[in-house]
Amino acid sequence: MLSNAESASFKAGRNLAKHSMVPAMRKYLLLLGALLAAFAVAAPLPYDESADAKAAVRQALSAAKESRIPVFVIFGANWCEDCRALDLALKSGRNAELIAREFKVVKVDIGNFDRNLDLVAAYGNPIKKGIPAAVVLSPNNEVLYATRAGELADARRMSESGIYDFLKKVTQTAKAKR
Repeated sequence: MLSNAESASFKAGRNLAKHSMVPAMRKYLLLLGALLAAFAVAAPLPYDESADAKAAVRQALSAAKESRIPVFVIFGANWCEDCRALDLALKSGRNAELIAREFKVVKVDIGNFDRNLDLVAAYGNPIKKGIPAAVVLSPNNEVLYATRAGELADARRMSESGIYDFLKKVTQTAKAKR
């Protein structure tokens, strides 16, 4: 509601731009909000909630035997911001190159810590200190490396080079144990 002074000023043509922009700004903000919501929904989620995780690990182990490279199992969930951040980091730049060159990758959805927990337990409960968590397996299904202290649980705050350094260390550890 305009005060009497503002109303008189408005009628006189002063501050017209200020008041005529309000409806346009509202429309702009609504449109922007709708676009952001559409992009958020359209973004692919990294973890397939309906996947058979055990079968995916078996398939990756089989492929690993042929190629003689280890399997990198990532435990996480779609609701987890750090899991989504790690997934994005692993798909770009030198992180993507290193992952493609050194590992077969399997992403295992743990839901709300209520899914695929038998698989988690089989590899020593790497999610105990947070997700995302990772396990590197030899082609013979032996654990070569596992996160135990929540090393990736703060992935959204890790730089690209921080994630790369972590992956490089994991690669070296896995090679030393092969």
